[in-house]
Amino acid sequence: MPPLTAADIPSLSLLYKLRKLSPASPGTPLPTTLLGPNTGSSLPSPSKTLNDRVALIRGDITTLALDAIVNAANRSLLGGGGVDGAIHRAAGPQLYDECRALGGCPTGSAKITSGYAIPARKIIHAVGPVYDPFDPAKSERLLTGCYTRSLELAAAAGCRSVAFSALSTGIYGYPSQEAAPAALSAIRRFLVGPEGSKLDKVVIVTFEMKDVEAYKEFIPLYFPPVAEDESATDHEEETRETEAKLAAEAEAVASELPSAPTSDPSDPGHAGKKQKQDS
Repeated sequence: MPPLTAADIPSLSLLYKLRKLSPASPGTPLPTTLLGPNTGSSLPSPSKTLNDRVALIRGDITTLALDAIVNAANRSLLGGGGVDGAIHRAAGPQLYDECRALGGCPTGSAKITSGYAIPARKIIHAVGPVYDPFDPAKSERLLTGCYTRSLELAAAAGCRSVAFSALSTGIYGYPSQEAAPAALSAIRRFLVGPEGSKLDKVVIVTFEMKDVEAYKEFIPLYFPPVAEDESATDHEEETRETEAKLAAEAEAVASELPSAPTSDPSDPGHAGKKQKQDS
């Protein structure tokens, strides 16, 4: 199949419409994150604008034809295993050469390069933390920094669409149930901030089932669905009919998207290779 563009990837609005995402149960509190709000706070106000600009897909991030994808890199930026190795192999040796000239990157930050042979125009290399169960606040601060800095770099580079892999949830050991709220909090904070209008679409790319389940649980808390008005006017009813037709067409498109992956997004020769952890 040809690479997927931003228009091919279903937004949260569409996923709610297709019943692929479900609203949170009444009274479900937001988790505590460094960016707030505190546990027990009410959910953010539903926003169709935001839900149209955030997307979710399970697949191989190296195949997405977006302005930028975010790589789960290590501090050397020179490649490793898993998604990091897959991106380096797909992009080709020129990516290694550019990354070597960058001189590495500190944990909790990110650097940007060209995309070379992959469909994406840019690659943002975010260095997530190895999860520290004895200092989860530090781990969250570093992980939040990865997402925020990556979004800043994408906006500064003129990228209108950017996709994230699930940073640090692989061999770096960050629990998906804690990583997803931190990521969603950072994405929402950026999109409603002064630079947020520079991005048209932020795509969350899951691969392992634990990340799929975590995002399906927490997305409705940070990006709640917009309730449909039952007392619609005739014009609104006509609009809904049009939207229903578009949704049906989109569902047909979604049915043709790649099946959920069952193995690591790397070639067979690297299947057992693990990402290096810098001391």
